[in-house]
Amino acid sequence: MAQRRHRDAARPAERTAGRAGARRQGRAVSTPYAIRRARLLAQMTPGAVAVLPTAPEVTRNADSEYLYRHDSYFYYLTGFTEPEATVVLVAAAGDAPARSILFCRQKNVEREIWEGFRHGPDAACTAFGFDEAHAIDTLDDEMAKLLSNAPSLYYPLGSALDARVAGWLSAVRAKSRTGVTAPTVMADLLPLLDEMRLLKDEHEQAIMQRAASISAAAHIRAMRAARAGVYEYALEAELLYEFRRNGAQAPAYNSIVAAGANACVLHYSANNAQSRDGDLVLIDAGCELDGYASDITRTFPVNGKFSEPQKRLYELVLAAQAAALDAIVPGLPYSGAHEAAVRVLAQGMLDLGLLQGTLDDIIADKRYTQFYMHGTGHWLGMDVHDVGQYRDVTQADKPSRALQAGMVVTVEPGIYVRPAEGVPEEYWNIGIRIEDDVLVTADGHTILSAAAPKTVAEIEQLMQQP
Repeated sequence: MAQRRHRDAARPAERTAGRAGARRQGRAVSTPYAIRRARLLAQMTPGAVAVLPTAPEVTRNADSEYLYRHDSYFYYLTGFTEPEATVVLVAAAGDAPARSILFCRQKNVEREIWEGFRHGPDAACTAFGFDEAHAIDTLDDEMAKLLSNAPSLYYPLGSALDARVAGWLSAVRAKSRTGVTAPTVMADLLPLLDEMRLLKDEHEQAIMQRAASISAAAHIRAMRAARAGVYEYALEAELLYEFRRNGAQAPAYNSIVAAGANACVLHYSANNAQSRDGDLVLIDAGCELDGYASDITRTFPVNGKFSEPQKRLYELVLAAQAAALDAIVPGLPYSGAHEAAVRVLAQGMLDLGLLQGTLDDIIADKRYTQFYMHGTGHWLGMDVHDVGQYRDVTQADKPSRALQAGMVVTVEPGIYVRPAEGVPEEYWNIGIRIEDDVLVTADGHTILSAAAPKTVAEIEQLMQQP
């Protein structure tokens, strides 16, 4: 790998180009990102300014950076994946039209030799449908102009941008003797974007379906590669191979590959143990494709055959997931899926001798949490645990919000039986989770990850194939 000092050699040239760069005028084009910008602008105060930077590059160690990943909010509005970029939106006011402006790195041939293609303001303005574009070096000067006489400023409050915003406001206030005023209202931009991101448009749904299909194929590949004695990391390698060979840019999160008792650790991450004959393997893994996550969990016997105790617990979790899926319908509360899963799981714990008492008491006292201690799902989108309120905060009692078409949720009941007094030993160290990605539709739901087998018969048949 080339050392950083060679890469830095290009920086003076870039700074010179940035100072010389003039405003690039573009023509707005109808892309999903431009449509989202227009929707956000329509919610802003007339004449207000919104500003949102992308994520910074992060050093891993010495001269190496982590694989760059853009900020989700920024990408949602721009589709732009390069670092050192900021988007600014100016809401319409009177005769002045709305404006969308991108600040990005200048073209620089020497830097591109080392680091690869960069759009530069000219190409980015056209390719991503902005009204104009500037070199990122000019952001401070341009913001002082854009904020002059603006009534309000929208940005991520409480973020690393706070100090820079203070500098922009000071620059505007320094012109007060000329009659220029600075924004008097600071508003948090992210809640507006959270609500927009919660409902996936057709463009997003198509990407998420593809991501789920790739991840389902990866789970199938891992099942086919499993055998007694295989190491967890070897199965993880099968997942990563399938992700990348199908075009996914990266895992959406650190994959969990947990054999035997490790499956009872919810966020197990070591992935370095050797499986034993008779173990179940729990794999929680999904790829990220074009900025969108998938999130699938499957649990299967490493030798291809469930034991009777494993099968009883597995079919209990599968029944709980089926009950939860029945509750994924527009108009029903988000919490309904969890409540349905808990009721099935608690009854099963009674039937199998894991708990004693009455069903209502077990649920009321939450005694089921000894074996099922997490929720039954979460929003899914650009982030694995995606943004958006789970409760209707507009109402005084903040009830669980109603599901709407376009929402994407995971449905992931599980059971985790650690050794304990009074717990039948045949179930000790068995951990099971079954998770699917589910799109809420106008008349119910669609399971995006349906290609990954999950019944006992489907899994055993798959694993017995050559």
